[in-house]
Amino acid sequence: MTREFSETNIYIIGAGLAGTMLSREIREKEIFGSVIAFLDDDPAKIGRSIDGVPILGPIRQIARLVRIGPNDEALIAIPSASPETLREIYAVLKAAGFSRIRLLPGIAQILEGKAHLIQARDINPQDLLGRAPVSINLKKSLAYLRARRVLITGAGGSIGSELARQLLSGGAERIYLFGHGENSIYQIDRELRLLQEAGVGEKATIVPVIGELKDRDYMRYIVKQLKCDVVFHAAAYKHVPLMEANPVAVVENNVLGTANLLDACLEAGVRRFVLISTDKAVEPVSVYGASKMLCERLVLRAARSAEGKDAAYTFVRFGNVLGSRGSILPLFVDQVKKGGPVTVTDPNMVRYFMTIPEACSLVLKTGGVGVNGETYLLDMGEPVKILDVAEQLIKFMGYEPGTDIPIAIIGARPGERLDEPLWATDETPVPTEHEKILRLERKDRSLDLGAVMATIKPYCYLTPENPSLYRNKEGLVKALKASIPSIGGMRDER
Repeated sequence: MTREFSETNIYIIGAGLAGTMLSREIREKEIFGSVIAFLDDDPAKIGRSIDGVPILGPIRQIARLVRIGPNDEALIAIPSASPETLREIYAVLKAAGFSRIRLLPGIAQILEGKAHLIQARDINPQDLLGRAPVSINLKKSLAYLRARRVLITGAGGSIGSELARQLLSGGAERIYLFGHGENSIYQIDRELRLLQEAGVGEKATIVPVIGELKDRDYMRYIVKQLKCDVVFHAAAYKHVPLMEANPVAVVENNVLGTANLLDACLEAGVRRFVLISTDKAVEPVSVYGASKMLCERLVLRAARSAEGKDAAYTFVRFGNVLGSRGSILPLFVDQVKKGGPVTVTDPNMVRYFMTIPEACSLVLKTGGVGVNGETYLLDMGEPVKILDVAEQLIKFMGYEPGTDIPIAIIGARPGERLDEPLWATDETPVPTEHEKILRLERKDRSLDLGAVMATIKPYCYLTPENPSLYRNKEGLVKALKASIPSIGGMRDER
């Protein structure tokens, strides 16, 4: 293995702070290969050298002249680069013959002056299809978490695991990784410990916790036992068509599980609680969306209970995140790998997209600035057609849409709609002093949350009074529709 690494020539794209730090780390550790050159477009840097490594450029011109070996790789170290810039660099490097192209993501870590080779990963579609990253100094944003105990539910999922990675920069005393899937919790626990060993972030005690939100007694016990100060609630069943077929499971896990967690947090005196919500909670047409709408209402109810207790219970709502489990990008990648077709529900279907790291950075920032009982919305930019995403991904993977890889229009699935509004008709988004974070001004609504909760419980828990309702999914959906008439409807594109 050492011989293979020693034969690897590494070209670092970007001769700035991040590239310099990576070059020095590679040289000190010796086993990763040798940095042959920096490639950069800055005329002030071209022709100079860093620690004896020449800076060549411009990138487009010099990449064509470099003789690339079979083990050589390019390492893009421009954490502030926009997706447009990354697409251009990626195209140039692929044309030059690089078989492996890695990327150092995460502008927040670089702003703090820390870049580590362990953070580099193979470039993927979400890096090229997202929008320009928001510049957030995580260390400053997470100051409210210093010396605190932080619990992340759903820590093994896409959002939860990225929250955990970024929390390493926050100076927390302990980070509790809560989830019911042992493999996913094991993986993020192991990853965080490797990052810490490589010098990423600050020292925090990492504690994996396996448990069930649905177990009310356990949640009251564990939250009190952990003495956590802050909770980020990312755990939820999320796959819309799958949850349409399993409505009892999604209500039991998402709604009743959230109720159990909130009750436990109020009882244990948790000072900050942030629910990760979704645009599908707005005038929901799916059971999943309805479950998240009810979760939002549960948080607002908990906020009223927390008034006067120096606590903040809030939720943050945003749209789709690129590359999350069960999202369209991994599905499209798998479809392209098998030769297609890439399946698109409707040529007019649009969604708001944000990368996972950007969403998590803004969620963590909101957790510090959020006011009890206020609700927040991340600025998602402009909606994107799913068909355009499919075509861009096919091109990224080296094929021509419609020619090499067919695209099939299959129609909307149960619980889907052509567009996803970010706020309801009785909500108004207003700017805050924080970039990309909006506050939702809300009117009082007529939904009787207590009555809804009492209605749905017999479908999830066996009760002597109503044994015939237990796990009756048709009855549950009918009961939900009685309180949330939008379920089962279909919105047209705005």
